Amino acid sequence: MRYTPAKLAKLLADPGIIRHKGKIEASVGNARAYLDLVEREGSFAKFVWSFVGGKPRRNRPRTLKDVPAKTPESDALSKALAKQGFKFVGSTICYAFMQASGMVDDHVAGCHCARE
Repeated sequence: MRYTPAKLAKLLADPGIIRHKGKIEASVGNARAYLDLVEREGSFAKFVWSFVGGKPRRNRPRTLKDVPAKTPESDALSKALAKQGFKFVGSTICYAFMQASGMVDDHVAGCHCARE
C-alpha cells in the first residue's frame, strides 16, 4: 500500500490514533527501512537478536525499581536502527521492544514468570 499525501492527511484527522505528523510519517518511513533492512540483512530478527548475542538476556532484578529504562545494548540497537533509517527508535523504546520480544527477561526475582 502506498501512503499518498491524502492518506497521510486522513491519518492526521483520525481521533483513534496519535495524530503527530512526524510519528505518522516515521511509521511509513520505518516500514520502508524495515523492508530495506530485511533485503540487506536477510532477517530483521537476526539483526536485532545480534545485540544480545542471539539468546535472551536473563536479568534478575530484585525489585521493579532495579529494572533499567535502557542499557548499553539498547543504546547500540537504537543507534544501529537510526543508521538504517528508522525514526523514533530511542534507547528506551528499544529496551521496551527487547523486553516485549523476549530478548531481555527482566522478571523480578521470585516472580512466577521468571525462568530459573
